[in-house]
Amino acid sequence: MVKNKTKFSVPGFLANGISVGIKKADQKDLGLIYSTVPAKVAAVFTKNTFKAPPLLINEERVKRGIAQAIITNSGCANAATGKEGYKDALIISDALSKQLNIREELVLMGSTGVIGKRLPVKKIEGGIGKLVKGLNDAGIEDAETAMMTTDKYPKIAIRKGVVGAKDITICGIAKGAGMIEPNMATLLTYVMTDALIDSKALNTVFHQAINSTFNSISVDGCMSTNDMAIILANGLAGNNPLEKVQARLQHFREMLTDVLMELCQAVVKDGEGATKFISIMVNGAKSKSDARCAAYSIANSNLVKTAFFGEDPNWGRIISALGASGISMEKEKVVLSIGDVLVFSQNSPLDFNPNKLKEVFQKDRIDVQVDLGGGDKSYYVYTSDLSYDYVKINAEYST
Repeated sequence: MVKNKTKFSVPGFLANGISVGIKKADQKDLGLIYSTVPAKVAAVFTKNTFKAPPLLINEERVKRGIAQAIITNSGCANAATGKEGYKDALIISDALSKQLNIREELVLMGSTGVIGKRLPVKKIEGGIGKLVKGLNDAGIEDAETAMMTTDKYPKIAIRKGVVGAKDITICGIAKGAGMIEPNMATLLTYVMTDALIDSKALNTVFHQAINSTFNSISVDGCMSTNDMAIILANGLAGNNPLEKVQARLQHFREMLTDVLMELCQAVVKDGEGATKFISIMVNGAKSKSDARCAAYSIANSNLVKTAFFGEDPNWGRIISALGASGISMEKEKVVLSIGDVLVFSQNSPLDFNPNKLKEVFQKDRIDVQVDLGGGDKSYYVYTSDLSYDYVKINAEYST
């Protein structure tokens, strides 16, 4: 196992990414993250009924609270593959545990790619020796590249800071461009940290950070079978232990949220065929669930998305999507602004400069603000537009 220095490295973590022939043209398609010591683990999984076998196995293993390795393949989702797909995943898990000389229950797995195809087990098994041999502390970027599918670029974020009287590092990688919707979507996110933290505290702050980042984005409103986010904390920083109800835990949460926010925004910006990054903020709701429902009704409207892509300032589509959300609201209290242009209030259009609104729609980033005027709850969603390229990419995905 080679060791060297990189700007993306976390003490006690090694990684690698190689090509084993799952994808075409010698593209990296098998990645590994490995902690040199067993690490505390927390995870969030897709709510999809047809969870892929790797996720079903992971769900059971993370209940022990300890993990040490995550192996991920791209080019094949190993989803909707039944009992045979489950057996295939276990074969890979067993092979890796033997190569790393660790207990099999410490191995977690991820797969991404076309649904309904079984893993090329022999290709993966044949590459595990090389994958393990090449582990190094500069390998995080290779591991990230190995799990990309329709992504245009890698997504890596890192933060360093003093927590519990010691320097700690948090580094995250993410894969995802399409099938992005809340409750974790084809989205894989792995976070590594050397912080020493209690298992319950880790689980709590990870779920909190996910809810305010990855569960607040949407590219196309489609939930994947293979979504998950995992965090490993190996404790090698030797900081004063982070536990619940501690002030220093708040600083860790803030660092973690920063990492995840950078990653989730990168996912939206890399949305399949996306040309616009759009933030939707709903304020003045009676409840957070109402605010969330309203925000997603707008974010997932194909008519709204195509208007942004076409740079057509058809703001009426936003009002229509809001009205279709099903939440209770007083129309006369609703206010809509796009960028710095106030367009709708008191159930009527306002007198604004249409050229100025057109300029807003021509920007790469567009901020939509809705005030329902009925309460003090709010919710934001990050989303993207819907372009010709999105249709082309997904119309040809399996071929």
